[in-house]
Amino acid sequence: MVKLIKLMELEWRKLKQKTVISEIIIYWGILMFLPMFFIKMVSVDFGQSYSTIIQLILSMQMGFVLFGASLINQVVIEEYKNKTISLAFGYPISRKKLVMAKVLFISLVVFLCTLVSFLLAGIATYLLDQVFHIINGQPTAADITTYFSKAIVHSLIVTLISLIPLFFFGLWKRATIPTVICAIFLMQFQNFSYLLNVNLNHDLVNAVLCLLGAVSVYLSIKMVDRVGDI
Repeated sequence: MVKLIKLMELEWRKLKQKTVISEIIIYWGILMFLPMFFIKMVSVDFGQSYSTIIQLILSMQMGFVLFGASLINQVVIEEYKNKTISLAFGYPISRKKLVMAKVLFISLVVFLCTLVSFLLAGIATYLLDQVFHIINGQPTAADITTYFSKAIVHSLIVTLISLIPLFFFGLWKRATIPTVICAIFLMQFQNFSYLLNVNLNHDLVNAVLCLLGAVSVYLSIKMVDRVGDI
């Protein structure tokens, strides 16, 4: 466990930290104000109550799936393309443990950033509503409890979904653009159902996507010795 933590710390040091932090701040800034902008400019239906806007915020936080793809690109793909991963493979540590550290690092960063984004979006939405009175009524204790519980669960869901491109496009194909395209498709997948007038069970869809993310992680760790050649 100590080795994994040290390996995760190493992954952070290897990143272009200013670029990653800037990217996170941009995500947070957009997602803080996007719900109220969407209600005002696109659909007032989500402003009927605080319970309805919770669903809107949940769908918008799927944007961090794309951030996960960005991390896969930097933590996995770029290291293969730049041959810097050969140095890591030279450590007296198994490749599986190295990949596990990368997976844990990506997962932790995506989860924490998504959770913080939920908090910022919730606070910003409430404060803006107090000024502009866009949402009907006030948040109840049930709304607040629901929001925080769903924020934690949905952050986990976003984290697992963001790992779907890891094995095939990241570790195996090492393809940056397909990884990003896959992430964009995944974050917009449920929105396609509205455009096509197809009724989907969103909980079932999320469960299937999370399962795919878990399978991708399993294959990445299990198959790294076969597909992880430089």
